[in-house]
Amino acid sequence: MRSSASLKTAALAAILIAAPLAGAYAAGHHKGALDAAPPTEMARPRVEALIEQAQGVRQGIVDARQANNITPAVAEHLEMRTNQISQAAEKIAASDHGRIPSAQYRDLLRRLDNVDQRLRGDTGSGFMMGDGSDGGNYPNG
Repeated sequence: MRSSASLKTAALAAILIAAPLAGAYAAGHHKGALDAAPPTEMARPRVEALIEQAQGVRQGIVDARQANNITPAVAEHLEMRTNQISQAAEKIAASDHGRIPSAQYRDLLRRLDNVDQRLRGDTGSGFMMGDGSDGGNYPNG
């Protein structure tokens, strides 16, 4: 009788151990539309950071234009470049379940920084280069 109870206990233990493993195995081989991997934790901060950076550059363009520090043509060109970067970020995020891979994120930030540096140079508030020995300091950009 004792061996019968041990056999039942062993069988029950085997079933309890095997059931979750079988379910995990089946789930791994059957991926449906609803089983898509959730976005990584960095997805939202990257997208939000790009949006906020682009909004900051746009506001700088508007402020510079209102202060007559840049011409309408320069403002339009800088706004167009900023919009292209924003659209590229949205397209990448949409094609990758809301994620922007690191390399593309760095490239988009670099491009946005280039627009910002161009705005600073056009308004005369960029980083100055030179020590004045050649006649003055010049905006970097």
